[in-house]
Parts: sequence; C-alpha cells; structure tokens
Amino acid sequence: MTFAQRSDVEFQSQGVTCRAWLYVPDASTTTRPAPCIVMAHGLGGTRDAGLEPYAECFVDAGFFVLLFDYRHLGASEGEPRQLISISRQLEDWTSAIKFARRVEGVDPRRIALWGSSFSGGHVLVVAAKDPQIAAVSAQCPMMDGAASVWMVGQYAGPRAILRLGRAALIDAQRSLVGKGPYYVPLVAPPGRIAAMASHDAYTGFGAIVPPEWRNEVAARLFLTMPFYRPVRYARSVGCPALIIACMEDSVASSRAAVDAAARMGDKARLVKLPIGHFDVYTGEWFQRSSQEQVSFFSAHLHPRKRT
Repeated sequence: MTFAQRSDVEFQSQGVTCRAWLYVPDASTTTRPAPCIVMAHGLGGTRDAGLEPYAECFVDAGFFVLLFDYRHLGASEGEPRQLISISRQLEDWTSAIKFARRVEGVDPRRIALWGSSFSGGHVLVVAAKDPQIAAVSAQCPMMDGAASVWMVGQYAGPRAILRLGRAALIDAQRSLVGKGPYYVPLVAPPGRIAAMASHDAYTGFGAIVPPEWRNEVAARLFLTMPFYRPVRYARSVGCPALIIACMEDSVASSRAAVDAAARMGDKARLVKLPIGHFDVYTGEWFQRSSQEQVSFFSAHLHPRKRT
C-alpha cells in the first residue's frame, strides 16, 4: 500500500519549464537523506503513460522518485509541440538530475536513472557523462538507432523508410522558414506510415497512454535517429547498470541491448525476458520487471530502512 506523497513540481531546462511529479516516500520506510530515482518515458511517451505503477513500486521501496515530461511533450512547455530532439532531451535529463539533487531529503550522492525504450538509451548516455550517477536501469532500451531503422525496413519494407525520410525533409524545410511541424503518427497499425508500425506497436502503446495523448511527432526526428547509438557509451558508464532486454522486441534491437550490457562487463546485470517491447508495462511482465528493478536499486543505492 502506498503512503507516499506525490506533488507537482517544475524545473527549468535551457530556459523552458519542465513539469514533473515528485514522489516522497513515507518516513517510516527510509531515513533521510534517501536515494532518488529520476524517470522519463520513451519515444513520444509522457509521465502518465504507464509509468506511474513503476514510480509507485520504487517509492514503496523507500526511494524518492522524480518522474518528468520532456520539453515539447505532455505537461511540460516548449514549442513546437510534439518535437522530439535527442540533444534537448539529454539536456532535460541533466536539468532533472540537478533539480533532484536539491530536493529536501534527497541524498545527492545517490541519484539513480530509470529509462524505458528511447529513454533506456538516454540514461546510458547521461550516466556516461555524469560520474556521480549511482545506478542505472534501462528496460527494452533503444541502444542503436540504425538498428531500429533497419527493423522498420524489415517489417514495413524499404518504401516505408523512404516515406519517413521524405516526411523528415519536409518537416526540416518547414522549420527553416518558420512554419509549423509536419507531423507523422508515432504508432499505427501495420501497413501504415508511423515511427512505429510493427505488429504490436499500436495496441501495445494504446494500452498505456491516456485518452488525451497525442499520437504524432515532428518528422524531423528521423533525420537524427539513425545516428543515435547509445551503445557506444556503454564502456564509459562507471556505475552499476541493469539492462532488461525484451528478446521478442519489434522496435528496439534486443541484440544491441545485450551488446551494451556486454560492453559494461561486471558493472552490468543483464535480464532477458521472452516478450515484446510493450509487454513490460502491464500484467505479469510488469511485475517481473519492477521486482527486478526494486531489487537492483535496493542493492546498489543501499536505502537505510528503519526497523
């Protein structure tokens, strides 16, 4: 049963307001200062899209949790809307961590990162650049953008990649002349053009997003996606890491996730689950994943529980 407090908070990232939920554990579960887990969603996801159950598991285990929306998405500010910029999202992670370290009751030396899908790659990059991060967990992580583009070609054919590339160029041209974005869907049923249109993407994402969630993204993302390869940062991560690879993943390469864990050597714990990309958010596989992560964070952040 959760006795934690959840409050709305906000912080500045490059002059733009990002909004977040701050979960504060009940005083009976941990002494102060306590560790804090910073969380954000994957590609186009928002804090209210299936992440609250994870946050509640972590706060029940005695951790502070900061769950935030990126600029341009969800409750956070930033124009244009539905813009996914890799560089800006990485800046938002840095700003969120800086904010978390100043929260009353948080131990700034025990900040952990939690990522899923697209943000599963982000947390590796951020941890590689910030040696003070205490632990990282990445589930169904997008570790290799080029591999993800190749997977689109596998399930949708090369014409789909060409059409996404054309949409990206149109969007980039519009941005240069001050026009609004050219959008494409984030998820769609198989056979349609979208960032993710695998056999399980539309139903899988639909199972966790709220009714008001916007199923669209500024297409310029596809100009940078193939060149984003967080796996290259794996050897530079100095803290313990948990990598949960979904071995039937249709949109993020499980092979790249396994490779990232191998590159981290003894610092990484690799868990392979026989499921698809979106199964990890609900049901028995949510239970399995969340239990693995609570055990991992408890082992490496050493929350001091009262007896």
